[in-house]
Amino acid sequence: MLAGMDGRSGMRAADADREATAERLRVALEEGRLGLHEYDERLGRAYGAKTYADLDEVVADLPGPAPAQRAAVAPAGPPPAPPAATDAGAPVVDSGRGTGWLLAIWSPWLRVAAILTAIWLFASLGSGHLGHYWPVWAIGPWGFFLLMRTVGGHDHGWRPAERRVRARRDRRRRR
Repeated sequence: MLAGMDGRSGMRAADADREATAERLRVALEEGRLGLHEYDERLGRAYGAKTYADLDEVVADLPGPAPAQRAAVAPAGPPPAPPAATDAGAPVVDSGRGTGWLLAIWSPWLRVAAILTAIWLFASLGSGHLGHYWPVWAIGPWGFFLLMRTVGGHDHGWRPAERRVRARRDRRRRR
């Protein structure tokens, strides 16, 4: 055993451990603790990790449950079951996210709408009368598109890094 390593740190990590680390990185990205470039770099290191020490190093500066606090090394669980089919035969899709994706796709629209509305309001007050609400031409179609995505549940592929993670995970499961 290497000096300074406890028994767990030198043990080989399983795919389930790499997935758990990738999930912690995804949460850190959504919370704004990591930038997209750093997330992508750390994700590559997590999937390339051989030992628990390698995985611990990837998430050492992130808050959350410390990897060393795991009671014992647990065997990897069974692979996830394929999606269940509905009566109509269409698969049931679980995005694996809570409502955080709603905030993520609507936040930019809200910011732009607020800025354009403020510009319109100041210009209207400066001219002495309320003019035509021109921001609707920019935020209207965009808002309609986001509304359709929200109502229809079409949140798939809105983040390129997440698409890459899912693609890697699917490739590994097929092997």
